[in-house]
Amino acid sequence: MGKLDGKVAVVSGSGRGIGRAIAMKLADEGTRVVVNDLDAEPAKDTVAAIESAGGTATACVGSVTDADFPEWFVATATETFGGLDIIVNNAGYTWDSVVQKMTDNQWEAILDVHLKAPFRILRAAQPVISAAVKQAKQAGESVPCRKVVNVSSLAGIGGNPGQANYSAAKAGIMGLTNTMAKEWGRYNVTVNTVAFGLIKTRLTETTAGGGSTIDVGGREIKVGINPDLLSSMEQLIPLGRAGTPEDAAGAVCMLCLPESDYISAQTLVCSGGFMM
Repeated sequence: MGKLDGKVAVVSGSGRGIGRAIAMKLADEGTRVVVNDLDAEPAKDTVAAIESAGGTATACVGSVTDADFPEWFVATATETFGGLDIIVNNAGYTWDSVVQKMTDNQWEAILDVHLKAPFRILRAAQPVISAAVKQAKQAGESVPCRKVVNVSSLAGIGGNPGQANYSAAKAGIMGLTNTMAKEWGRYNVTVNTVAFGLIKTRLTETTAGGGSTIDVGGREIKVGINPDLLSSMEQLIPLGRAGTPEDAAGAVCMLCLPESDYISAQTLVCSGGFMM
């Protein structure tokens, strides 16, 4: 028996890395999870991993930036599992450049995935949540506490050179969180942010040996961190190491548990004690 038995969650960008760990953690607590990724294979792999561990999940493959994605994402939860209790806006990537070299396309692409997409997913979820609350009240039942967790970064709090687009989007998601907490409090929905520090994923792996790229909508984008810089960054972390996807998932899951039912409009920093 998990603390979230019977709950239904959607987790964007959960085929790999932090998102996968979040989906696995929520499923371990009894949540039925809608797994999303841009690519079918990692989404299906996460679903298979959840099911092999005794959990329940389904895949919703597609880009969170597509015009019809938010309604489809929400509908996958309601039509497959009969409801929607937890929304985790996690999908994203980085596309770095100093401001004088950053193109409009770079700026817009990162704001689209990190800020516009979460806004549109929450907008699509509102009618479902509102109707469920109304139905519960009409039936004389208590309204369960639903959860929204938006993912931000220390870059959104303190900025980061070469990441004007990413930092702006991650700062914006905290403003969206605070507003949604005020709008959705009447539905008994808590809305919080988790801001991550250095977490080891494919986006932050060392560039030793030439580094790597990721494919996003046909664009090959360089990712990774210089090994010397990565080492110096870890030395600044009081806990002495970069975080793991499981560390990150633990922070998100905390804000989905019943123990956090009276916590809303907050930004939880998950960085091993490091602050910008």
